[in-house]
Amino acid sequence: MSISMSHTEERATLTWRKIPAPPKYDVVRPRFRHAAATTHSRFASVSVTQSKLHQDFMPTPSQLLKHPLAAFSVVPRDAALFSAGAIAGAAAKTVTAPLDRIKLLMQTHGVRVGQDSAKKAMSFIEAIAVIGKEEGIQGYWKGNLPQVIRVVPYSAVQLFAYEIYKKIFRGENGELSVVGRLAAGAFAGMTSTFITYPLDVLRLRLAVEPGYRTMSEVALGMLREEGVASFYRGLGPSLIAIAPYIAVNFCVFDLLKKSLPEKYQKRTETSILTAVLSASLATLTCYPLDTVRRQMQLKGTPYNTVFDALSGIVARDGVAGLYRGFVPNALKSLPNSSIKLTTYDIVKRLIAASEKEFQLITEENRIKHKNTNKQ
Repeated sequence: MSISMSHTEERATLTWRKIPAPPKYDVVRPRFRHAAATTHSRFASVSVTQSKLHQDFMPTPSQLLKHPLAAFSVVPRDAALFSAGAIAGAAAKTVTAPLDRIKLLMQTHGVRVGQDSAKKAMSFIEAIAVIGKEEGIQGYWKGNLPQVIRVVPYSAVQLFAYEIYKKIFRGENGELSVVGRLAAGAFAGMTSTFITYPLDVLRLRLAVEPGYRTMSEVALGMLREEGVASFYRGLGPSLIAIAPYIAVNFCVFDLLKKSLPEKYQKRTETSILTAVLSASLATLTCYPLDTVRRQMQLKGTPYNTVFDALSGIVARDGVAGLYRGFVPNALKSLPNSSIKLTTYDIVKRLIAASEKEFQLITEENRIKHKNTNKQ
């Protein structure tokens, strides 16, 4: 049964609820446990709450013009964060696309030219020259369209999922431990990778294999010649590679920001610097697994497992083969991660500021409304 009495500013609600019987205390194990056969009792509760969205309290158009920041609070918070991650990821990938193309050629050169080739490695300068000579300026952005199409949902899902997983892994006291942050980053990275993985494979094939000009040609060729499974080849090492990378990157970024004095935490240059440091550490520790997954994604790859690829690359190119393409990747990853994390950090602060501004306006309107009624 429910009885409600609404007034201009307050609402009283009378409800009947069922509640479980008090838990029993376990003497053997010092903790509470519920009885096997739970009994219920009925009780009445009265709660008085203020009407949060009273129409008279909402900001007027003139107020929003004076305080434009408050208008952002009209957009749902989750939608704003999701969009921020998508835009930041697309911009970052487009700016760094040439370095990514160079890195891919360097990473996969040994497999593409064959086991018996005398020239098993391609240098940074050689990769730049080959692309410019054979394909022209536009060649540096070859494969960027599927990359952008992929990175929009990838970045959005990754950053949004990280916020959700942080809530999941918080302790009973509401605090998030270092292990919790690492776990949140790892799960966020794996979630976004799994969802967008086929687009990543298409991007690689389009970037390094000759004869393909469009995404549809690549996709149809893979379906016809290799089957659906080809779109998920190398998924295992991709998940293994992305989990520690995102875990280290996001965790270090959060912890570095948190360790600084509060007056520095909200500065944009602080976000950029911490993003560069966290991306550098993550890239250095996780790059060999990225090389493994790239070589496993290629058509006709001799590798079936991560261990096959690791041993095969080391046998053919030495330990240095695991870091082939590291320089352009580092040059790409640092601005890429910086743009993405900094943009996301700025948007989160803007959202918080807009919500605060919106609340101040509604509180002013509530007070004015109250004073008017008294008169």
